[in-house]
Amino acid sequence: MLGFLLVAVVVLGLLGGVHWYVWRRLVRDVSARGSVARRLGTGAAFVLPALAVAALVSSRAGAPFWLQQVVAWPGYLWLALLLYLTLALVVGEAVRPVLRRVLERRASAAAPAPAQAPSVVEAPATVPASAPAPAPEVPEVPEAPEPVATGATAVSRRLFVSRVVGGAAAAAAVGTVGYGTYGVLRGPSVKRVTVPLAKIPRALHGYRIAVVSDIHIGPILGRAHTQRIVETINSTQPDLIAVVGDLVDGTVENLGSAAEPLARLRARHGSFFVTGNHEYFSGADAWVDHVRELGLRPLRNKRLEIAAGFDLAGVDDIAGESEGQGPDFAAALGDRDLAKAAVLLAHQPIVIDDAVRHGVDLQLSGHTHGGQLWPGNYLAELANPTVAGLERYGDTQLYVSRGAGAWGPPVRVGAPSDITVVQLASRQA
Repeated sequence: MLGFLLVAVVVLGLLGGVHWYVWRRLVRDVSARGSVARRLGTGAAFVLPALAVAALVSSRAGAPFWLQQVVAWPGYLWLALLLYLTLALVVGEAVRPVLRRVLERRASAAAPAPAQAPSVVEAPATVPASAPAPAPEVPEVPEAPEPVATGATAVSRRLFVSRVVGGAAAAAAVGTVGYGTYGVLRGPSVKRVTVPLAKIPRALHGYRIAVVSDIHIGPILGRAHTQRIVETINSTQPDLIAVVGDLVDGTVENLGSAAEPLARLRARHGSFFVTGNHEYFSGADAWVDHVRELGLRPLRNKRLEIAAGFDLAGVDDIAGESEGQGPDFAAALGDRDLAKAAVLLAHQPIVIDDAVRHGVDLQLSGHTHGGQLWPGNYLAELANPTVAGLERYGDTQLYVSRGAGAWGPPVRVGAPSDITVVQLASRQA
C-alpha cells in the first residue's frame, strides 16, 4: 500500500510539473496578464488534467458507463496531446535563442546609420575692406528617419518568439494526434507474415492463422470498431482465428452488445480466445463465458489438435495469478507428442522462456501495442523481449502483433494497428 501511494505521488507530481510547463509556455508567455486568453488558458490547465484523471479512474471506480464515455474522449485525447505538446515545446527551447538572435540581427540591419557631422566651410582668405563680410552658411541637419515598424517593435521580441514557438508546437501536436486518431478509427490494416515450421506436414503448407490482439472494446471503441475488425478478418479467409487477449476494457454488462459482432467471425477451423491482463480488470470469467456464447472457443491452459497437423495451445494471462489462475504450461503443453509442431496463444510475449522450455515452435502474442505512442516503443522494449514482429528464441519463434485497437487515448503514432495473417510454411513442401 505504501509503495502504491509513493508511486501515485510521484506520478501526480510529474503530471503537475508537466502541466505547469505547458501552461507557462502556451498561456503565460503568450498572453497579457488579466486577458481573456490568459483566463481561458488557465482554466483549461485545471479542467483538462481533471478530465484525464477521471478517464483513467472512472472504470475502476465503478462510475456509470455513460459517465465513463463522457470523460473518456476529452480526457484520453488530452493525455496524447499533452505528450506531443511537451515534446514539441522541449524542441522549441533550442529554437528560441536562435530565433531571437535572427530578429536582433534583422533589427540592427534595418536601423539607420548615425548622421555624419557637417563639414566646416572655410571663409575666403582675403576679403575687400569695403565689402561687408558674408554671413556664414548654416548647413542643413538631415531629419532623423522614422522608426521601421517590424514584428519585434510591435510586440517585444520575447513575446513574438514565444507566440511563434508555442503556435508551432500546438500545430505539430494537434496534427500528430489528429492523424493518429484517424488511424485508429479507420481500423487496422492487414499484415502477412510467413513462418516456416519444420514439423508442419506438407498438407498444411500455407495454413493461415489470423492473429488479432488488443481490440480494447471500451468507452471509446465500441460496436462499430468490433464490426470493422470482424469484416477485416473475414476478408482474409483464414483457416483459423486467434484472439490473443485484451479484448475489452469494461464489464460484460456494459460492453456485451459491443462485442456481439464477434459472432460473425468465420474460419475453417474456428476462432479461439485467450485472456489478456485487461480481462482480469473487467471480469475474466464472465468474459470467457460471453465469448463462448459468441462462438469463440476459450483455451484456458488447454490444447487441442488442429487438422491432424499441429497442436494449438493457449494459456491464461499472468495477470490471472492474482486470482489464483494464471498460465499453467504443464497443463497446456505437458505429455504431448513432441514430433508435432505446437503453436501457443499467450497474450504477453514475456512468457517466451516458458514456451521455449516446453518445446513450443511458434508463440503468438500481443500486449505491447508496438509502443502505441512514440517514443513509447522504447519503454515497451524495456519490459518485453519483442515489441512487434517475428523473432527467434532458440528453437521457438515468437510473433508479436501491434494490436487492432488502442488503450487509453484512441491514438497511435509510429505503431499502426494491424491484424496479422500468419502463414505456416512446411519445410517438406
